[in-house]
Amino acid sequence: GPALALHSPTQLLRSPTLLLLLALWSPLGAWGQNDTEPIVLEGKCLVVCDSTPSSEPAGNALGMSVRSGTGRVAFSATRNTNHEPSEMSNRTMTIYFDQILVNVGGHFDPARSVFVAPRKGVYSFSFHVVKVYNRQTIQVSLVLNGWPVISAFAGDQDVTREAATNAGLVTMERGDKAYLKLERGNLMGGWKYSTFSGFLVFPL
Repeated sequence: GPALALHSPTQLLRSPTLLLLLALWSPLGAWGQNDTEPIVLEGKCLVVCDSTPSSEPAGNALGMSVRSGTGRVAFSATRNTNHEPSEMSNRTMTIYFDQILVNVGGHFDPARSVFVAPRKGVYSFSFHVVKVYNRQTIQVSLVLNGWPVISAFAGDQDVTREAATNAGLVTMERGDKAYLKLERGNLMGGWKYSTFSGFLVFPL
């Protein structure tokens, strides 16, 4: 790239030749930046980085890895069978999801259908619970440590396969538990219509 020696501001102001050279140098400097060529100024080489790299830098992924171990926590499960285990459903009204689609990190317990947070962070949850008979009214809640935080309702008496569905973000501490609870009604839906999913958005 072009080189230009600048001695002092007062000398620059007194020298029309230097001002002219600086004016001529500016577009060349811009050309050099666009083509990521080094620019030499006062004997020092300035490396210009491309502001629009072709691939995404790995800094974000590395930052996530440093802060949260692997940073990969995700699960998704579906109800493959129609009827709930009567013993468990009568006692806690927990909605069971017996077929695991994704369980990265292994933090969703399929036996209890409970997700246990491995670390403090913001988590995203979504659920889609389908009733399979009309004349039913169901209410489903996402329960966090025993308290409902998100609820959904399905109560159309003329619709057979109606869904109670919702989604949201919650903050969880390490060891916090989240599951779906049937607050109202008699859930009979299965056959892979109903799903429960969640993942770690970012740690805190």
